[in-house]
Amino acid sequence: MSQTLEGRLIEIVRAAPELMAAFRAARDLDLPDWWIVSGALYGAVWNALTARPAMNGIKDIDLFYFDPDVSWEAEDRIIRHAAPMFAPTPPVEIRNQARVPLWYRDHFGHACPDYANSREGIDHFASRTHCLGMRLRPDDGFDVYAPHGLEDIFAMRVVPNPVLPNRATHEAKAARQKTCWPELMVVPWPEAPHA
Repeated sequence: MSQTLEGRLIEIVRAAPELMAAFRAARDLDLPDWWIVSGALYGAVWNALTARPAMNGIKDIDLFYFDPDVSWEAEDRIIRHAAPMFAPTPPVEIRNQARVPLWYRDHFGHACPDYANSREGIDHFASRTHCLGMRLRPDDGFDVYAPHGLEDIFAMRVVPNPVLPNRATHEAKAARQKTCWPELMVVPWPEAPHA
């Protein structure tokens, strides 16, 4: 029987000591609705598929959580409390998804909707391929959230997610990723339909 893509993803993550250390630390931290997301996960897959070192091209590990306290002070307290729990490299970037709408327009030039949970933050990444989150359960199994499936990740295909006008982000991230994984195929951002 062939292995599922989800099973292969989990196998790849389990084989990366740096990722597993981050997952165990995140599980111990036990933030509300936490997920490790995006680059460290699909990057590990692309490294496995191309026989590169597990952390090649992975500049950080993104940890999402969701807390209705959207104060900067609350998020900062969590970041400072968590810092000693994680290895210094790659750095772990911890972000409360309830706070994202407060700074999103300044960072990206347009608004995003209020998120009701961390999965909605994952849903709004600029590329569908990047919409991936995982968390380690107490029984050492994994929860996987991949709203667009895993096929594009394993096909090394970066597909835009036009749910928000994030063309520039899709193109910039894809260009950086092509320098690390030249095998990637980047699907262009869709042109606006003509009136």
